[in-house]
Amino acid sequence: MNQKPSTTRRLIAYALVYKFRIIGALLILCCAVGAELAGPYITKTIIDQHLTPGISQMAPVLKLLGLYMGLLLFASICNYAQGYLLQSTALQIIKNMRMDLMRHIQRISLRYFDNTPIGQVVSRIANDTEAVRDLFMSFMATFVVSMMQLVGIFVALFILDWHLAAFCLVLPPIFVVIMSIHLKYSKIFITIMRARLSDMNAMINESIVVMPIIQAFRREKVTLEEFEVLNKDRYVNQVKQFRIYSLSSRNIVGTVGSLVTAVVIWYFGRESLQAVISFGVFYAFIDYLGRIFQPIIGIFDQLTNAQRAFVSADKVFTILDMEGQEVEKVDRTTARPEGIVKFDNVTFAYKEGENVLKHISFEARKGETVALVGHTGSGKSSIMNLLLGFYEPSEGAITIDGSDITKMSKQALRKHMGIVLQDPFLFAGDIKFNVSLYNEDISLDRVKSALHDVGASGFIEQLPNGYDEQVVERGSTLSSGQRQLISFARALAFDPSILILDEATASIDSETEGLIQRALKVVSEGRTTLIIAHRLSTIRDADQILVLHRGEIAERGNHEALMALGGRYAKMYQLQKG
Repeated sequence: MNQKPSTTRRLIAYALVYKFRIIGALLILCCAVGAELAGPYITKTIIDQHLTPGISQMAPVLKLLGLYMGLLLFASICNYAQGYLLQSTALQIIKNMRMDLMRHIQRISLRYFDNTPIGQVVSRIANDTEAVRDLFMSFMATFVVSMMQLVGIFVALFILDWHLAAFCLVLPPIFVVIMSIHLKYSKIFITIMRARLSDMNAMINESIVVMPIIQAFRREKVTLEEFEVLNKDRYVNQVKQFRIYSLSSRNIVGTVGSLVTAVVIWYFGRESLQAVISFGVFYAFIDYLGRIFQPIIGIFDQLTNAQRAFVSADKVFTILDMEGQEVEKVDRTTARPEGIVKFDNVTFAYKEGENVLKHISFEARKGETVALVGHTGSGKSSIMNLLLGFYEPSEGAITIDGSDITKMSKQALRKHMGIVLQDPFLFAGDIKFNVSLYNEDISLDRVKSALHDVGASGFIEQLPNGYDEQVVERGSTLSSGQRQLISFARALAFDPSILILDEATASIDSETEGLIQRALKVVSEGRTTLIIAHRLSTIRDADQILVLHRGEIAERGNHEALMALGGRYAKMYQLQKG
C-alpha cells in the first residue's frame, strides 16, 4: 500500500504550480530587506564620519540623507510588489484547492454523505480551505519576510562587531525551542476547536432545515442547550490556547530581548573603558538588535494561524484521499438505449451483513410501467439507488439492454434517465433554468412544452415574471404541488428512456395528482417507467406491480391479479380505500 505524502509536501505541491511568481516575489523581497537594513548603516556613517565635532561636511550628509530616503521609498515599492505577488498567489492556490475539493466531492460515493452531516462537508469546503488560505497569505509571507530580515540583520551585525554578533547567534535556537513547545501543546486545543466548529456548522445547518419541526415541537430550548455545549467547549479550548500563546509569544520574546539588549549595552560600556568605541557603531548595533525581535514576534503571531491551517489541511486532504469515481464525459453520438431494465438475483446491503435487498429479480421492458410498493423499509428506494448507480449490488447483476451497469460510466448510465423525487428540489434561479439545468440541447420551447404537458404552464404564466420568475432556495415560495410539477417537467424535458418516479405523487393534492396522471399517460408512452408508490390508486394501470416485504418480492402481477390473490397488496389497497 502506497503511503500518502505528508500534508506539508502536498501544500508545497500546490505552491510549486506558481513557483516562478513566488521566486520573483522573494527576489523583490531581498531587495526590500536590503534597502531597509541599509538605513542604520547609513546613519552610522553620518554619525562617525560627518558629525564629528569640528568638522562641517553638510553636503555629504545631505547626499546620504537623500540616499536614505530613496532607499526607504524603494523598499516601500518593493514591499508592495512582493506583498501583492504573494497574496494573489495564495488566493490562486486556495482557489485551485477549493475547486479540487468540490470536484472530488462529486466523485465520492453516496455512502459518505449518508454518514456525514451536511454542515461538516460545508465546513471543509468553506471554513477549512479559508484557514489554509491564511497559511499561504499570512504565515508564508510573514515567515519568509522574517527569515530574510533575520539573515540580513545578522550579516549587518557581523560587519559591525563579529564578537557580539556571534553571541547573538544563541537567540534563534532559544526561540526555536520555545516555538516547538508552543506548537506541541497548542495543536491539541486547536484540533478540538476545529472539530467543534465543524460540529456547530452541522448543527446550525440541521436546525435551519428543520426549523418548523423545532418550533412545532417546542424544541427551541433543548436545541439551544445542545448548541451551548458545543459552543462552550470550543470557548474553553480557545481560552487554553490563548494562554499558551500569551506565555510563549510577545511576553517571552520581549523578556529575552530586554536581557540581550542589557548585555549589549554592558559590552559597549566595558569596551568604552578600554578603547574608543564609535558612537555610530553603538547606535547601529542597538538599532539592528532591536530589529531582530520584530520578525520573531511576527512568526509567533502567525503560529496559531499556521497550526489552524495544518489541522484544516489534514481534514481537506482526508476528503481528497477518499476513493472516488471520475466524472466521465458522455459521447453525444451514443445511441439512445431501448430502456430494458433487468435485475438478476440482486442482493444489496448498506452495512455488511445487513441485507436490505435479497435475491431481487424482475424485468421492465420498453414502454412498460413497473410499480414498487411495500411498507417503509421494504427496499423500494434501494432498488432505485442501485439502478441509478449510486451503489453497487453485493450479489447479482443489473443490466440495461443487456449491458451490466457496473461496467458503464455513471454519466452514460444516467444520461437517459429521468427522476422525480417525493420531495422535489428546486435550485436557486429562474423557473426555465430549473427545467433545463442549462442543458444546451433543451431549448426554451422545449421547456415550455414540458411544463405544458405536466399542466404547470397555467400557474407559471400567472406569475409576475412568468418563466423568468426567480425561485428561492428549495423553491419555498411555491407550493409542494407546484414544485412537483416543475420537477416532472424537468424529467420530461430531458426525454429519458427510463423514467423513475420515487413516490412522486405522495405529497400533492388530488387535483394536481389528476394532472400528473394525465401527463404520465402521454410521456410514459415508449419509455420504461418505474414507480415507487404509497398511493396505490396511482398505479392501477401499471403493467407489473412488485410487492416488497423485508427486502424480498413477496408478490408480483398487475392490479387485477394481485387483488384476486387477496394477499398483501389487496390488504394494503383495501386499507387505503377504507
